[in-house]
Amino acid sequence: MKHLEDVIIRPLMTEKSYSQIAQGKYTFEVAVTSSKLEIKNAVEKLFNVKVLKVNTMRYDGKKKRVGVHQGLTKAWKKAIVTIDQNPADEKYLSKGGKEVKVSRKYKTEIEEISSAFGTNN
Repeated sequence: MKHLEDVIIRPLMTEKSYSQIAQGKYTFEVAVTSSKLEIKNAVEKLFNVKVLKVNTMRYDGKKKRVGVHQGLTKAWKKAIVTIDQNPADEKYLSKGGKEVKVSRKYKTEIEEISSAFGTNN
C-alpha cells in the first residue's frame, strides 16, 4: 500500500488542462506503478472530492543527447481525473425497509489547483 502523497506527484498545468477544469477534469502526474483505483482513492482522500472516472496515459522516456553523451529522460504517467461537480444525495434502505437519505459533503472543485492556475498568469 502506497502513501497518498506517493501516488500523486504533482498537478500538470497546461493550457489544455486548464480549459478542462470547467468540465471537472483535473490532470496530474502520477507514479508510474500506480493503478487507477489507487489514483482515485488518493484524489478523493487528499482533496475531499468524489471521483467519477480516471483516465491514464503512460509516456516512455525520450532519447536526449548532450554533446557526446546520450541517454533517456524518465518515463512518466499522466492521469486525467473527472470529479463529480453535482454530488447528489445517496439513498438506501434501512432495516425496516425505510428509505434513508444521506447527503455527502464533497467539494465540487479542487480549489488548490484552481488557485495555482490563477496565480501563474
